[in-house]
Amino acid sequence: MPEIKLAVFDIAGTTVEDNNAVAATFRKAFELYGYTVSDEDVKPLMGYKKPVAIKMMLEKMGVDADEDLVDDIYREFEMEMMDHYKNSPEVKPMPGAEEVLSQLKEKGIAITLNTGFSKKIADTIMERLQWLQQGLVDDYIASDEVEEGRPKPFMIQTLMKRAGLSDPKQVIKIGDTEVDVNEGRNAGCALVIAITTGAFNRDQLKPYSPDYIIDNLSELPAIIFDRG
Repeated sequence: MPEIKLAVFDIAGTTVEDNNAVAATFRKAFELYGYTVSDEDVKPLMGYKKPVAIKMMLEKMGVDADEDLVDDIYREFEMEMMDHYKNSPEVKPMPGAEEVLSQLKEKGIAITLNTGFSKKIADTIMERLQWLQQGLVDDYIASDEVEEGRPKPFMIQTLMKRAGLSDPKQVIKIGDTEVDVNEGRNAGCALVIAITTGAFNRDQLKPYSPDYIIDNLSELPAIIFDRG
């Protein structure tokens, strides 16, 4: 069994706590243009590249998802999220996140992050948390840096390439949504681990058959290091 060399973590809801700001901001951006969406409408779209999620929501509502409307709603979403991640006291590492990242690093596992956010938002989060400067994270990538975001495997594959890896069986994926799980599966990762700290609860994650479902990142090291 190949040794794990790379861990790919989702950001919001997995390693970063933000008090469900993503869904709330998504709804608010729609409301500014006269569209009302519920939490239940939004939840299945969490984890997707955000302009794609906006288009999917408009189409679900039977609205013509023309490029200008998608761009307008997305612009509101991005500005609000950047302000939130830059200034809100609610933004902080998920419980146990920094300790787990440090533990994995000590075992020689490269730590990377990926996200359905744009690079602008991802850069804002990383500047706020200073994880690169602290040496807790080696690399990160956003959905607008690849041809297609989740559930396509392109972000994971790009992180692998930048880490000098070619075997996905040396990679694990950890995230809180359906598309995190499917991204890991599509990339061929050795382990795909779902976590209940974000958009989906345990019952909502089970149908997508991750290898494990955890309730706290502190459970992760034992799973990795105790594997056959």
